[in-house]
Amino acid sequence: MRKFGELDVCTYICIVKLEQAIKSNKFKNDVHKAVLNILYTAWWLKTIMSRELKEFGLTHEQYNVLRILKGRYPDQVCVREIACRMIEKNSNVPRIIDRLEIKKLVKRSSSATDKRETVITLTQAGINILEITTNKVNTLFEEAVVMDEENAALLNNLLEKIREKEI
Repeated sequence: MRKFGELDVCTYICIVKLEQAIKSNKFKNDVHKAVLNILYTAWWLKTIMSRELKEFGLTHEQYNVLRILKGRYPDQVCVREIACRMIEKNSNVPRIIDRLEIKKLVKRSSSATDKRETVITLTQAGINILEITTNKVNTLFEEAVVMDEENAALLNNLLEKIREKEI
């Protein structure tokens, strides 16, 4: 990673104002600026998370699948349900599962009730890597996102308000 003084470029970009980061101060209005700020901040969070997960050979999509499976463990989860619960809805869940299966982090089998349906469960190796990566990601977010509970609740309410018309 390139350095800017003692900070890496990604961290530097996100401690400056949006105008400095994208080298523009021309916004239609504050709502337009807020939308760009959300998109930019989401990119930044995804970038720092991806960098942390890369150390373990995982993508953020693979990590998301592991977290979904952990939430239902020890039960099996069908591929369709995993796809519905993904943060990025356009993720190719079968391909993600293929890669996790190669790494022996998940196990794929046919459903006992419907042989046409594929179900997935975490392996012990999947549980182990998820525990380690979750600790790393939690620490990363605690260090990167400095916000008290009151402001976090306010931000959550504002973001949910934006998504009231979610399609």
